Amino acid sequence: MILMVMVFLMLLFWENELNEDEVGSSIEHLNVDYPQNTIPVRYCNHMILRRIIREPDHTCKKEHVFIHERPQKLNNICTASNKVTCRNHSTILCYQSTIMFKMTVCQLTDGTKYPACRYRIAPPTEGFVLITCDELGPVNFQGYVL
Repeated sequence: MILMVMVFLMLLFWENELNEDEVGSSIEHLNVDYPQNTIPVRYCNHMILRRIIREPDHTCKKEHVFIHERPQKLNNICTASNKVTCRNHSTILCYQSTIMFKMTVCQLTDGTKYPACRYRIAPPTEGFVLITCDELGPVNFQGYVL
């Protein structure tokens, strides 16, 4: 009986760990903040810690963007025909939004290893969004164009 309970708890923990990784890596989790969080100060620091945003090697990201629009608007980008070459990926095509999106750009000011990262809000507050898509919709945020 004790063995069954232990196995059940292990499976439950393992399932939650897998689901956390899935949610944590989606474009909505990483880049969408709608409606925009109303934190009065240190927005970037709060959001990056809350969403556990970091590089794969646990270093601080140099820049991170939060988009303040409905997720459905990101989905609509994938159905548009406005394809461009992704930055830093000459063989991958990105979809570029046809409208400007409200966003917050967070730039690293201090720290190298997560969670000891400090950010400041930098311009712009609006830009055309570049994303990659698959048959289900948006996959990765690739950048923005002013």
